[in-house]
Amino acid sequence: MPAKTARTVFSYQRAAALLPEVRQLTEEAIARVEEAQRAAPDATREDVQSVVAGWADAMQDRGLEVKGLWLVDFDNGSGYYCWRYPENGLAYFHTYEEGFRGRVRIQ
Repeated sequence: MPAKTARTVFSYQRAAALLPEVRQLTEEAIARVEEAQRAAPDATREDVQSVVAGWADAMQDRGLEVKGLWLVDFDNGSGYYCWRYPENGLAYFHTYEEGFRGRVRIQ
């Protein structure tokens, strides 16, 4: 059983600085999914899942928590900065308990 990695805690500045890379990796993964579907309209579920799993691994390697398709959270020690593609910036926060539905705009 693999060892659990220590959680990464992000300041807003650190999370915002990482966001352009996160967005680029997400856009590249989306493009690969779309290309696979164009090239083979009957692209297998496994093909798409492989791209999504690679994206999720890349996000986790950067210390983010994947919460859904193209949706990641940056743990800030008291909750999460929340980003979902195609949002332009890191504009939302939610507590550990509330999740995505409880997210509020960062002032």
